[in-house]
Amino acid sequence: MKNLFLTTSILLLFLMVFSCSKQPDVVIEPEKLFYQPSNFQSPVYKIEKNPITKEGFELGKSLFYDGILSRDGSMSCGECHRQDFGFTHHLHDLSHGIDDQIGLRNSSSLQNLAWEKTFGWDGGVFDLDLFAISPIENPVEMDDKVPNVLEKLRKTEKYPVMFKNAFGSTEITSERFLKALSQFLLSLVSANSRYDKFMRKEEGVIFNATELAGMELFKQKCSSCHAGELFSDGSFRNNGLPPTERQQVVYRMVDGVKKAFIEPVIDDGRMRVTEMPEDKNKFKVPSLRNVEATKPYMHDGRFQTLDEVMNHYMTTVTATQNLDPLLNQNGKLGIPLTATEKTQIIAFLRTLTDREFLTDKRFTP
Repeated sequence: MKNLFLTTSILLLFLMVFSCSKQPDVVIEPEKLFYQPSNFQSPVYKIEKNPITKEGFELGKSLFYDGILSRDGSMSCGECHRQDFGFTHHLHDLSHGIDDQIGLRNSSSLQNLAWEKTFGWDGGVFDLDLFAISPIENPVEMDDKVPNVLEKLRKTEKYPVMFKNAFGSTEITSERFLKALSQFLLSLVSANSRYDKFMRKEEGVIFNATELAGMELFKQKCSSCHAGELFSDGSFRNNGLPPTERQQVVYRMVDGVKKAFIEPVIDDGRMRVTEMPEDKNKFKVPSLRNVEATKPYMHDGRFQTLDEVMNHYMTTVTATQNLDPLLNQNGKLGIPLTATEKTQIIAFLRTLTDREFLTDKRFTP
């Protein structure tokens, strides 16, 4: 199977600048670092194999925002996933990596990862504890090697102490490194939007007529793919986007030297992982939680607004290879909607924005 570096830069997050003024300390309560919302199913991730502690969370968070994970120190995980934008690379259609290189795909949001079975637009990673390896070693993202990153961490003053606090000794191993990152990522639970409060019947939280109509339309028209409380069934589907050819940096060994070449690339989606023709043009169904904040949209960031997304499903679905049957009913492509119905669905999607999650100071640098 090809090593395609899994260029979903899900673990590249924005390196924020500390304010010069003193910020109030954020008190982290260990019992609240991870929780299962009452309306969620049991997590896929086995929390018992990596119990989340205050010290492990703090270590993972420090690593998450530290450029030391990249070859030249310029790229932290936070460069492509900003909290206030749902941990995505806001306004970039494709992620930007080291040396300002441009990746193949749009950065996915980071939220509710304990419930995910696979990671990345093509699902090339099946374990959260392994996910950080992909962006770290991808030559157009962070362009380093995990063993080298570990050696850099060992030479610092703070990290041996932080590893001791989290794991009982100063030893810095790949397992501890990856589990610390997972502890931070697992804490990114988003389940407190207006929608959640409405469903919990919290006092004073109501939907207006447009939002209520949108919720019912969403159940009828969209929930086959964007299913359940995660608003994704985790499957891989072709949603009728015409493939786009892009210029991509490709590295090859020439006379023992790694050289970069610019070549045209068409993203075949999950087929890049499975090499199975039936997976061509299929991408993972993303969660719609915080979708209002995570633009641009689709695996290649081609749409800038929710209105453009809805217009695609209404009028521009293309009968590409392996098109999902739900988008080709009785020979009619797309999802039939009126302009009013489109407005109603978008109004409902905005209720999925969890402002508390997007501003939670526990998750900021």
